[in-house]
Amino acid sequence: MAIRICLQCGARNRVDERASLDKQPVCGRCGAKLPAPTSGAAADGKPQAVTDATFANDVVDASSSLPVLVDAWAEWCGPCRMIAPVLDQLAAESGGRYKIAKLNVDENPRTAAQFNIRSIPTLLIFKNGKLVDQIIGAQPKQAIAARLAAQM
Repeated sequence: MAIRICLQCGARNRVDERASLDKQPVCGRCGAKLPAPTSGAAADGKPQAVTDATFANDVVDASSSLPVLVDAWAEWCGPCRMIAPVLDQLAAESGGRYKIAKLNVDENPRTAAQFNIRSIPTLLIFKNGKLVDQIIGAQPKQAIAARLAAQM
């Protein structure tokens, strides 16, 4: 069983993943089609992009015990561009132990405001649907990896 959050109404829906292979699951409240489960990283080993609309389903899914590191960034931010290759490496090295996601704060102000992001880059670490750690500013790969490993 997995929990999928409806992108239309925000309702949490329990979905039997085996049964959903045959047919598209729908929201029990509004009847909208539920989003497909996410793997955490794209097939090319890059971090997964998340938005205001997908954040709850992709990051705050309490049914997943995997830690999720969210990079809050912006296109114009120099330090954000400096740590992007580090996050790409961590995503490629994850081996299914954790997820890496990227949230563009300029395009997704609701989520940025929800987590009080005032400086970028800000790295948020979630576990079991809860924010458990926060790293502000560019950090070396070893420091980021150590904070992420502490949540596994």
